[in-house]
Amino acid sequence: MSAATPTTTGLSPKRLYRILAIGEAITWTLLIVAMVLRYGFGQDWAVPIAGPIHGFVFLAYGAMQLVVGRNQRWRTGTTLLGIVTAVIPYATIPWERRIERRGLLDGDWRTEAGDDPRDAGAIDRLFRWAIRHPILTALVVLAVVAIVFAVLLQAGPPTEWFA
Repeated sequence: MSAATPTTTGLSPKRLYRILAIGEAITWTLLIVAMVLRYGFGQDWAVPIAGPIHGFVFLAYGAMQLVVGRNQRWRTGTTLLGIVTAVIPYATIPWERRIERRGLLDGDWRTEAGDDPRDAGAIDRLFRWAIRHPILTALVVLAVVAIVFAVLLQAGPPTEWFA
Protein backbone atom coordinates (compact mmCIF):
# COMPACT_ATOMS: atom_id res chain seq x y z
CA MET A 1 0.00 0.00 0.00
CA SER A 2 1.32 3.47 -0.82
CA ALA A 3 1.90 6.27 1.66
CA ALA A 4 -1.21 8.09 0.43
CA THR A 5 -4.34 6.19 -0.43
CA PRO A 6 -7.97 7.17 -0.80
CA THR A 7 -10.39 6.14 1.89
CA THR A 8 -13.47 4.10 1.16
CA THR A 9 -15.61 7.24 1.46
CA GLY A 10 -14.15 8.77 -1.70
CA LEU A 11 -13.92 12.10 0.10
CA SER A 12 -10.45 13.43 -0.69
CA PRO A 13 -8.88 16.27 1.33
CA LYS A 14 -9.55 18.62 -1.62
CA ARG A 15 -13.23 17.65 -1.86
CA LEU A 16 -13.80 17.88 1.91
CA TYR A 17 -12.12 21.28 1.95
CA ARG A 18 -14.23 22.59 -0.93
CA ILE A 19 -17.50 21.35 0.60
CA LEU A 20 -16.86 23.04 3.93
CA ALA A 21 -15.48 26.25 2.38
CA ILE A 22 -18.67 26.60 0.35
CA GLY A 23 -20.80 25.56 3.32
CA GLU A 24 -19.20 28.25 5.45
CA ALA A 25 -19.99 30.89 2.80
CA ILE A 26 -23.58 29.68 2.48
CA THR A 27 -24.13 29.85 6.23
CA TRP A 28 -22.62 33.36 6.28
CA THR A 29 -25.32 34.30 3.77
CA LEU A 30 -28.00 32.80 6.01
CA LEU A 31 -26.67 34.71 9.00
CA ILE A 32 -26.40 38.02 7.13
CA VAL A 33 -29.96 37.66 5.78
CA ALA A 34 -31.16 36.85 9.30
CA MET A 35 -29.42 39.94 10.68
CA VAL A 36 -30.94 42.13 7.96
CA LEU A 37 -34.35 40.74 8.87
CA ARG A 38 -33.72 41.45 12.56
CA TYR A 39 -32.18 44.90 12.37
CA GLY A 40 -33.83 46.13 9.19
CA PHE A 41 -37.33 44.75 9.57
CA GLY A 42 -37.68 43.86 13.25
CA GLN A 43 -38.01 40.14 12.45
CA ASP A 44 -36.14 38.38 15.27
CA TRP A 45 -37.11 34.82 14.35
CA ALA A 46 -34.36 34.18 11.77
CA VAL A 47 -31.23 34.79 13.88
CA PRO A 48 -31.90 31.92 16.33
CA ILE A 49 -32.14 29.62 13.31
CA ALA A 50 -29.28 30.92 11.13
CA GLY A 51 -26.90 31.67 14.01
CA PRO A 52 -26.58 28.11 15.31
CA ILE A 53 -26.38 26.67 11.78
CA HIS A 54 -23.55 29.06 10.95
CA GLY A 55 -21.86 28.38 14.29
CA PHE A 56 -21.89 24.63 13.76
CA VAL A 57 -20.49 24.89 10.22
CA PHE A 58 -17.87 27.37 11.47
CA LEU A 59 -16.68 24.84 14.06
CA ALA A 60 -16.74 22.01 11.51
CA TYR A 61 -14.68 24.17 9.12
CA GLY A 62 -12.14 24.83 11.88
CA ALA A 63 -11.90 21.11 12.71
CA MET A 64 -11.49 20.32 9.01
CA GLN A 65 -8.66 22.88 8.78
CA LEU A 66 -6.78 21.02 11.50
CA VAL A 67 -7.32 17.60 9.89
CA VAL A 68 -6.54 18.61 6.31
CA GLY A 69 -3.64 20.81 7.41
CA ARG A 70 -2.12 17.87 9.31
CA ASN A 71 -2.68 15.49 6.40
CA GLN A 72 -1.18 17.88 3.87
CA ARG A 73 1.66 18.81 6.25
CA TRP A 74 0.94 22.50 6.09
CA ARG A 75 2.88 24.95 8.17
CA THR A 76 1.07 26.02 11.34
CA GLY A 77 0.62 29.53 9.95
CA THR A 78 -1.17 28.22 6.86
CA THR A 79 -3.57 26.18 8.97
CA LEU A 80 -4.26 29.07 11.35
CA LEU A 81 -4.78 31.51 8.49
CA GLY A 82 -7.29 29.06 7.01
CA ILE A 83 -9.19 29.07 10.31
CA VAL A 84 -9.17 32.89 10.36
CA THR A 85 -10.80 32.97 6.91
CA ALA A 86 -13.98 31.60 8.49
CA VAL A 87 -14.29 34.79 10.56
CA ILE A 88 -14.39 37.02 7.48
CA PRO A 89 -17.60 36.64 5.44
CA TYR A 90 -17.00 34.72 2.20
CA ALA A 91 -13.21 34.56 2.65
CA THR A 92 -13.21 30.76 2.74
CA ILE A 93 -13.89 30.46 -0.99
CA PRO A 94 -11.01 32.62 -2.30
CA TRP A 95 -8.75 31.01 0.33
CA GLU A 96 -9.73 27.53 -0.89
CA ARG A 97 -9.08 28.59 -4.51
CA ARG A 98 -5.68 30.04 -3.52
CA ILE A 99 -4.43 26.97 -1.68
CA GLU A 100 -5.72 24.70 -4.45
CA ARG A 101 -3.80 26.74 -7.08
CA ARG A 102 -0.68 26.40 -4.91
CA GLY A 103 -1.13 22.61 -4.86
CA LEU A 104 -1.69 22.48 -1.10
CA LEU A 105 -4.77 20.27 -1.48
CA ASP A 106 -3.22 17.75 -3.87
CA GLY A 107 -3.02 14.11 -2.87
CA ASP A 108 -5.07 11.65 -0.91
CA TRP A 109 -5.25 10.85 2.77
CA ARG A 110 -2.04 9.60 4.38
CA THR A 111 -3.13 6.20 5.66
CA GLU A 112 0.24 4.45 5.70
CA ALA A 113 3.70 5.48 6.84
CA GLY A 114 6.03 6.55 4.07
CA ASP A 115 9.73 7.33 3.94
CA ASP A 116 9.26 10.67 5.69
CA PRO A 117 10.80 10.55 9.20
CA ARG A 118 7.78 12.49 10.53
CA ASP A 119 5.66 9.38 9.89
CA ALA A 120 7.30 7.59 12.84
CA GLY A 121 5.83 9.86 15.53
CA ALA A 122 2.93 8.87 17.77
CA ILE A 123 0.75 11.75 16.57
CA ASP A 124 1.19 10.73 12.93
CA ARG A 125 0.45 7.08 13.77
CA LEU A 126 -2.75 8.13 15.55
CA PHE A 127 -3.63 10.43 12.65
CA ARG A 128 -3.17 7.62 10.10
CA TRP A 129 -5.32 5.29 12.23
CA ALA A 130 -8.05 7.94 12.33
CA ILE A 131 -7.88 8.43 8.55
CA ARG A 132 -8.13 4.66 7.99
CA HIS A 133 -11.36 4.70 10.06
CA PRO A 134 -13.17 7.66 8.48
CA ILE A 135 -16.67 6.95 9.77
CA LEU A 136 -15.56 6.48 13.37
CA THR A 137 -13.31 9.54 13.09
CA ALA A 138 -16.12 11.63 11.59
CA LEU A 139 -18.43 10.59 14.43
CA VAL A 140 -15.81 11.52 17.04
CA VAL A 141 -15.07 14.87 15.36
CA LEU A 142 -18.78 15.63 15.04
CA ALA A 143 -19.27 14.73 18.71
CA VAL A 144 -16.44 17.07 19.75
CA VAL A 145 -17.83 19.85 17.54
CA ALA A 146 -21.31 19.26 19.00
CA ILE A 147 -19.95 19.45 22.57
CA VAL A 148 -18.07 22.69 21.85
CA PHE A 149 -21.19 24.00 20.10
CA ALA A 150 -23.37 23.15 23.12
CA VAL A 151 -20.92 24.81 25.52
CA LEU A 152 -20.87 27.94 23.37
CA LEU A 153 -24.67 27.98 23.19
CA GLN A 154 -24.79 27.84 26.98
CA ALA A 155 -22.26 30.68 27.17
CA GLY A 156 -24.59 32.90 25.15
CA PRO A 157 -23.71 35.46 22.49
CA PRO A 158 -20.03 36.48 22.35
CA THR A 159 -21.04 40.07 23.16
CA GLU A 160 -22.15 38.86 26.62
CA TRP A 161 -19.10 36.75 27.53
CA PHE A 162 -17.19 39.55 29.23
CA ALA A 163 -20.04 41.83 30.21
